[in-house]
Amino acid sequence: MKLAPAQPTLLARTLHGFLMDYLPQQRAMSLHTLHSYRDSLKLFLQFVAGQKQDPNTLAIEQLTVEKTTTFLHYLEQDRQNKAGTRNIRLSAIHSFFRYLGNQQPQYMEQSQRILSIPFKQTETREIQHLEFEEIQAVLKGIDRSTPDGRRDFVLLTLLFNTGARVSEVVALHATDLQLASPPTVLLHGKRKKERICPIWSETACLLREYLEERAIHPDRPEIIFRNHCGTALTRFGVRLILRKYLRRAEQRMPSLKQKRLHPHSLRHGTAVHLLRAGVDLSTIAHWLGHNSINTTNKYLALDLEAKREALAKVKPLAQKGKKPTAWRQNRDLIAWLKDL
Repeated sequence: MKLAPAQPTLLARTLHGFLMDYLPQQRAMSLHTLHSYRDSLKLFLQFVAGQKQDPNTLAIEQLTVEKTTTFLHYLEQDRQNKAGTRNIRLSAIHSFFRYLGNQQPQYMEQSQRILSIPFKQTETREIQHLEFEEIQAVLKGIDRSTPDGRRDFVLLTLLFNTGARVSEVVALHATDLQLASPPTVLLHGKRKKERICPIWSETACLLREYLEERAIHPDRPEIIFRNHCGTALTRFGVRLILRKYLRRAEQRMPSLKQKRLHPHSLRHGTAVHLLRAGVDLSTIAHWLGHNSINTTNKYLALDLEAKREALAKVKPLAQKGKKPTAWRQNRDLIAWLKDL
């Protein structure tokens, strides 16, 4: 007599609905975000199950707030994760329990308790961007006599021209390009949002020559930027490409040695370049595909040149301020504070 196959647990069914329907279909999450959530929840379930239990047999009741906080402590202490990584894992857990509370109201109290676990304050680092002269130095270091060099030159030029995310550029198809005047590129952003970005005529010319060299027909939905295997370049591949040319450019541009740079630094450089050219923040937000102009506001803080110009327009104070009065034990505190 054959045993009936084990039925999936309620936790397994809820996870399936969360990862296979809710995130990709209802929330239109990108594949990258989906994988991040999947990996975070997998790590969490493995931790809760421990060495003595199969994660497949876990019940929702076992995912307590105590287990969750212990898991977060484990991430920081045992795995040496920083607060930012810890917050990413917690965000995935929060999202799942928010979904669980809506789908299974009997677990709403448990969900609310876990949703009350706060995120940790993270250190805010200054955004590093590439200056226009630094980008020129990077491009000059590319050997365009080789097929890979010509590909890399077109790739990095397009990234700076559009300010696109790396994920958007490596996913480009030939049919996303409009190379006739006025030239544009159709970018597929986060949550399947599309935007049209103008490109320089020089960039359009480079793309036209590149497509012809690679025998990519402009009317066919073929991936534009490929690796040696003939498949699409990955974000990690673009990171390696940029790192190689940054090291070359450091000899001509020593300022590059002082910066922590990555492909997104090109995007930041585009934003600052547009800002200095007098483009308003609203247009820059649309250009970069930001959902909120608050995201674009951060580039105001990056533009040190604009800060210097603003300071030069303000006359320094000529008069000397009076020195604060000294504190005396018998003096009224409020009066002392007013005199400061």
